[in-house]
Formats: sequence, C-alpha cells, structure tokens
Amino acid sequence: AGLVVGEIDHYHLKLKVPCREDGRFYRNPKTAPEKIWTTSECSKYYLCLVNVFGFKCSVGLLFDVNRQICDFKLNVDNCDIIAEEKIPRPLLEEAECDNPDHLGCADGTCISNEFFCDGSIDCADGSDEGWCDPDHDPNAALPCDPRTCKLPDCFCSRDGTLIPNHLDVSQVPQMILITFDDAINAENWDLYTQHIFTSERKNPNGCPIRGSFYVSHQYTNYQQTQKLWNDGHEIAVHSITHRGPEDWWSNNATVEDWFDEMVGQANIINRFGGVRIEDIRGMRVPFLRVGWNRQFLMMKEFGFVYDSSMVAPFSDPPLWPYTLDHKMPHQCTGNKQRCPSRSYPGIWEMVMNQLSIEGYTCAMVDSCPPHLSGNEVYEMLMHNFKRHYNSNKAPYGLYFHTTWFKKPEYLAAFKKFIDEMVKLSDVWFVTNWQAIQWMRNPTPVGQLNQFEPWNCTRQLEPNEIACNIGKSCKLHSRVLQADRYLYTCYECPKQYPWIRNEFGLD
Repeated sequence: AGLVVGEIDHYHLKLKVPCREDGRFYRNPKTAPEKIWTTSECSKYYLCLVNVFGFKCSVGLLFDVNRQICDFKLNVDNCDIIAEEKIPRPLLEEAECDNPDHLGCADGTCISNEFFCDGSIDCADGSDEGWCDPDHDPNAALPCDPRTCKLPDCFCSRDGTLIPNHLDVSQVPQMILITFDDAINAENWDLYTQHIFTSERKNPNGCPIRGSFYVSHQYTNYQQTQKLWNDGHEIAVHSITHRGPEDWWSNNATVEDWFDEMVGQANIINRFGGVRIEDIRGMRVPFLRVGWNRQFLMMKEFGFVYDSSMVAPFSDPPLWPYTLDHKMPHQCTGNKQRCPSRSYPGIWEMVMNQLSIEGYTCAMVDSCPPHLSGNEVYEMLMHNFKRHYNSNKAPYGLYFHTTWFKKPEYLAAFKKFIDEMVKLSDVWFVTNWQAIQWMRNPTPVGQLNQFEPWNCTRQLEPNEIACNIGKSCKLHSRVLQADRYLYTCYECPKQYPWIRNEFGLD
C-alpha cells in the first residue's frame, strides 16, 4: 500500500501528537474516543525522529499498528491500540522464589514454572507469556543429543546439516520436493496433469514423479483432489478458511482454532474427496505464519506427522529436515515469526531452505524477484540444485503458488529443469512424506529400486472405486453469506462445509 506523508508542519504536529521515541509507527493517543474507529483516523500513523512525522494509508486501507503495515479494512482490528504493547521480561530464577518449582514474573511475583509459556497469562503483567521463543522459554526443548536421538523416530544435528545415519553422500539420493499451496481446481488442473506431472517423466525406478499438495478448502474440486491422491501424489492440509490477517495464525489462533482449521480440513478432504484420513499426514500454515506451541500441540493431539511451514535462514550447505524432539537447529526466520519452543517428540519439520538469486533469498519460488527472464529462472533453479547436489544432498524444495506459472516463459523454464533432472540416475522427485520415509530408513541409491515407499502403488484398494464422475453442488454458506460450488465424489451436503461443525458442515 502507498504511504502519504502528512501535510501538517512538524512543529505543530508535535504539539498535537506526542512523541514516542521507540523507532516504530504509532497512533495519535489524543484522538477523541468517538473518532478512533473512523476510517480517517485509523488510516493515520506517526513516527517520531526528533520531530513527529505524519503518514496516511492509501484510500481504502487502514493502518495495522501491530504489523506496522497498511492493509484492507477487513484485516485490521486494532484501531483502538495506540502502539504495540511491550511486555516486560520475567525475572525467572532472578526472583529467588522460595519454592524451587516456581519462577518470577517481571514484578517479582512467583508462580509455578509450568505456567510460563503455556499460552495463558498468569502473571499480572503478562510477562509469563511475552518471552517465549526457544531461547527464553524456561521449559524449552533441549539442544540436540545424538546419543539419545535415534532413527527412525528422532533425528537431529547441531547445525541441521548432517546426513541421516552418516550415510556417505555418494549413496544419498538427491530428493526434489515440488509442493503447491491452495485450492485444486480447473484453474490449475491442466498445469498439474498436462504440463508437470506427465506420464513420460519418471523417477529412476520407472515410477511417475510426484509432488505434495497443501489444500485449502474454498474453490477446491475434491474429485480432482482424489485423482491426484490416487495417482500417488500427497494430499496435505492448508486450512479451511486461509483467513487473514496473517498474524492471526501466529498470535491469536487458539489450540481450538488450529483444530477447527486443520483437522476440519482433513475431515473435509476425507469426506468429500475420499482420501483416507490416515494418509493426510502433513500441513502447511497459511502465509507461512507458524503458530508457536499451540499449532504443534494440536498436531501432537491429532496425530499429524509433519509440518512444512518453517523457513530456515539461508545456509550453505542447506538444512536437512529434523524432528522436534530437540531445539530446532536454526533461528526462527521472519518478521515476528513464532516458532515452537517446546519439545514435540516424533513430529517432523520439513524445513524450507531458501533459494538464492541475484543477492536475494526467497522461500516460495513465487516470492523470488519477479523481473527474471525465463532463462534466468532456469539458471536459478539449476544453481540452487547444485548447492544441494554438490554438498550434503539435503532435499531440494521448490514451493509454489500456481499463479507463478501464468508467465509462459516461467512454465517453460520449469519444464526444462524437470526434463534435465529426470535424466540423472540419483535424482528423485518425491513427496514430503516419501522424503520422511527415506530419512526414517536411509537407503543407499543402489537399493532404491526396491525401496517400497517409493514404488508405483496406487492409493485405492482393489475393492474401492475411483471417483471418475463427480458432482457439482451449489450450496449456501451462512458464514460466508454467499453461495459456493462444492465439487465432490459423494453426496452433496445440505450446506457449504465450513468450520466448527462435524466434518466442517455449517
């Protein structure tokens, strides 16, 4: 959104708007109560650098003081907040509490150590929940201990670059992980079936190359979803609503919200696409906004096997996936990102290694610089492949939203890249779940033709019937206050599936 500098002169502005010298934008604390929620006032914000400077969001946008950006009205709910509140740091052991199982709040009050960073405020000053990253949580996961962390259920290394089981790099397959986020429907069906995952593109064992699909609910065709799953691709969850604002997922979503969004979407995929619930093992958070401990507590309770939402700092060599038994081996990347601080034994993090291009780094391919030519895209893909292939062969992740392929030269560059890769005898296009299966049982390249998790088996059992003819259901959603089409293999529900009801039904 564009920013417009206020026209009030700075001297008079300082008389009307007090200075806050913390280097961040804030609202005018002198705004009359009846004007706080007006568009005019909520779009204004200020910065004090000796003088007070006034700014205003572009027409139709409001200022989000927590995220420090202008955004659409629908996504801004803090017009009444002057500035982001700073939570004091707890004293912890410095409080010298009488009870050895207690720690100190910032004001010196002693409470049980288990109350710190549990998602509920127990200190009067809120300090028990304000310093909860992996470096400050008093109940944080411990650093990697390779003596006790053993495959197949636990994997860690001090810096995240270690090859599982110390396998010689010459015996490690170079896995390439192609993933797509959001709805599966007619907008991208030909891209998947006619351009990328075609019958002539095969892995070294003769099986078709495969990818992972993180499916959000709106506009998804569940007949097509079942077809991709039956063909051997992985179907995982990306929430029901994909709602904004982005920070809601990190800061506001409760464990119950996470359950509604992710378990609800798994149930919808199962009910309307026929994908077996036990085959829905992974998830990716909208906007890659990791949900702190609440997200992973939900995953542990429901039985999700892995998350693929955490972006690692750029690294040479790149990082291997790891389990969350121990402290993660990298910093939590992203503005106000909230990575888990506790131990979640057995849950895998399919960490997202960044690509490098022209001095920039990017996690999603479509977040890389948009001015590249088709040849430059091809060179970017090859350069980053070699970074993996010529070092520790950590899985090479290519993460997409399908709008990126609307540029014909980008699609051509990607197809050229795939066609070069399938010529190599030690390169495999696998799903995230297949990559985890290899890591649980590291198998040398020469034995992979007999590696059962990478074979050509289709998902449907012989007694199950594929959904070749789907149904189009026009349904009303009370929550969305609109009609929506649902494409399913089964009977149409009475109302459009959404959150908070059995199987996601209104």
